[in-house]
Amino acid sequence: MIDFSRIEQTDKEVYDLIIEEYNRQQNELELIASENRQSESVLLAQASYHSLKYAEGYPSKRYYGGCEVIDKTEQLAIDRCCKLFNCNYANVQPHSGAQANMAVQFAILEPGDTIMGMSLNSGGHLTHGAKPTFSGKNYKSIQYEVNSETYEIDYNELEEWISLYKPRLFIAGASAYPREINFKKIREIIDKVNNETYNGIYNYYVNSGADCYEDESGNKISFTEIAKKDTDKVKTYFMVDMAHIAGLVATGLHQSPIPYADVVTSTTHKTLRGPRGGIILTNSEEMIKKINKAVFPGIQGGPLENIIAAKAVCFGEALKPEFKEYMQKVVNNCKALANSLINYNFNVLTGGTDNHLILLDLRNKGITGKELEARLEEVGIIVNKNAVPFDTENKATTSGIRLGTAAITSRGLGSEEMRIIASIIDECCHSDTFEEMKEKLRETVQQICNKFPLYKEVN
Repeated sequence: MIDFSRIEQTDKEVYDLIIEEYNRQQNELELIASENRQSESVLLAQASYHSLKYAEGYPSKRYYGGCEVIDKTEQLAIDRCCKLFNCNYANVQPHSGAQANMAVQFAILEPGDTIMGMSLNSGGHLTHGAKPTFSGKNYKSIQYEVNSETYEIDYNELEEWISLYKPRLFIAGASAYPREINFKKIREIIDKVNNETYNGIYNYYVNSGADCYEDESGNKISFTEIAKKDTDKVKTYFMVDMAHIAGLVATGLHQSPIPYADVVTSTTHKTLRGPRGGIILTNSEEMIKKINKAVFPGIQGGPLENIIAAKAVCFGEALKPEFKEYMQKVVNNCKALANSLINYNFNVLTGGTDNHLILLDLRNKGITGKELEARLEEVGIIVNKNAVPFDTENKATTSGIRLGTAAITSRGLGSEEMRIIASIIDECCHSDTFEEMKEKLRETVQQICNKFPLYKEVN
């Protein structure tokens, strides 16, 4: 067990809050899809002496002295990250997924450029162009929706949208999308649109009547070369935010975006089971140079080297065979939970899941996401209310909830517990019997928590 006694001696008030939060987590089941249980090694690395060191810059290119050990740690994190995801370059400094996304947009875009991302109601993330965020304020944002019948991505419709709007940056990835995303198909669509743009520019020059193009200095440039340069100024870049599915990608349980995207971002604290933070990956040397400048000095100062040390631990754990076994259990548990919920007549959107999360539309149950979230918390199950595609409620109320199995799988829960959890969620939807059933449901949750402690070393 991590020893917090020193804090107890120096600041009893904060110590009590730390223990109170531990007890809350121990005695509740975490079904929030973006949360997980870290190993004690990851937790300890975050509290290491690396937190004392200021290290603006990158390995071997720092603005402070005394960074020789820090350089080794960050390079180890970079090397492990590249090995884990089979990519050429990685930036491990972003403090969060949102800042990783911001860095990419700052590296690629100019203010006012068009970006295209999935809408919040369809499962997208705030930083994919939502109006209240920097991505929605700095750029012209086009938000695409899932198909109104299947609630899945319609790639034919997506092609029409990309061809029509020709965004400078197309963002794939989601926060609440339960199906596998076909990155290869999106790459093909973007390549087709970019080729159409090139052909249009090339034909413009060919039809101009000139033999070749001359730049401002009078140098002759072939139509092929100038068309390529002009296309590069307006072509669509392809970014994937794989924050939620990074663990699945790392273990081959989801198609990897690395071979298809120009740049990939992720958090490290969801299915990767690491510290709270972000990473940016690419196979392009030109792109990583832009990314590195965008992260520092673009949007961040000194990196959190203690968190980077914890990221290195996380990547090391994810490279082990046991991690793939864990991720397979996460997916299996999610499918078992989805099937059990379907048996209780829940509207599981898309009819199931391919990953670690489930999205429930509660309108057939006569309860809002806000109401069900509150009831579940009363019995010890933690979820988050979530908008569903074409939602009729506001964002503060919502018609749905999002469920994830990464954290409870880390505690050791299996398919039998998924069936019990589904039954509890169903009981919490019944307004006429909830109050009389509440204590019994809480006892059932407590029994599961006692059987699967948050950390096995802790009594």
